[in-house]
Amino acid sequence: MNPDAASSRRILVVEDEPSIRDNLVWSLQTEGFTLSACGTCGEARRELANTTFCLAILDVGLPDGSGFDLCRELRRTSSLPVIFLTARTDEIDRVVGLEIGGDDYVAKPFSPRELTARVRAVLRRVGPHTPESPAPGSAPVFALDETRCEIRFHQQPLPLSRYEYRLLKTLLAQPGRVFSRAQLMDHAWEEPDASLERTVDSHIKSLRAKLRLIAPADPIRTHRGLGYSLGLDS
Repeated sequence: MNPDAASSRRILVVEDEPSIRDNLVWSLQTEGFTLSACGTCGEARRELANTTFCLAILDVGLPDGSGFDLCRELRRTSSLPVIFLTARTDEIDRVVGLEIGGDDYVAKPFSPRELTARVRAVLRRVGPHTPESPAPGSAPVFALDETRCEIRFHQQPLPLSRYEYRLLKTLLAQPGRVFSRAQLMDHAWEEPDASLERTVDSHIKSLRAKLRLIAPADPIRTHRGLGYSLGLDS
């Protein structure tokens, strides 16, 4: 399956009750979807920053915030379809959920079959979710202007520092290749031996923050114990 096809079947589930979360994951996987599951807003933000999804299922009440707040953040930059889960059945909650950009609202308890049907209905209604997706087989939507030392992301210029520019330029040169921190330092620093490898992590963090201001799907992949690469499915 190519990256675009995979992302068109990938769903994010944000639910803090393990039994409900596991049940959702199992039922949707049996229907052919790929699942990423987590239990907090913080974990959800990291997933959204690093992975492309076709739909998100958000529990309204989470330990570190609200699914409503998470949806509001998402709607600033993305049209990703959202289905809310909640134990509350008040009409005002359903209205709020829909008005802030939710596509459907499911009250607990519910059957996995019902939720799966709602997922399919939302995906049929909204069509393919591709606003942050590149053309098949291509790198994410970047434009490099070496004469101006400028990189554009989704047609918007990135306000990059010297090292951020060099790091991103290096990753752009070979999308998909995993660069170690030492290799990135060799490309981006005049005197790499004089710097610490964790300096790369600091600049990557800053670079990711600037990318997320334009699009929530972060194209930079972290490979634990290895380094970083530029993803092909963002």
